[in-house]
Amino acid sequence: MVNFFPIKINKTEEGKSLSIKWNDEKVTEVTLQKLRDECPCVNCKGESVMFESYIPLKSPFKPAGFYEIEKIEPVGNYAIQIYWKDGHNLGIYSWDILREL
Repeated sequence: MVNFFPIKINKTEEGKSLSIKWNDEKVTEVTLQKLRDECPCVNCKGESVMFESYIPLKSPFKPAGFYEIEKIEPVGNYAIQIYWKDGHNLGIYSWDILREL
């Protein structure tokens, strides 16, 4: 089993994406729009528990700061939590999710 983890996460110079350098020397770049659109939280992706499902409604309205990062904090040694400038901060992006994006 190979465990990948980022050794460096930076905003790119134009500020519209994150550059992630991994422990295997691979460097990936993910746009902030893709990160936000793929937010893994229940409010964004929904969930299914037993025979119940919650599917969130997608609004065409995007508030100011929707695609802008306020800050990023580590979550243990397996993920990051992104705080968006519109106040959303529920998504926890595991290393696996970041690697897939």
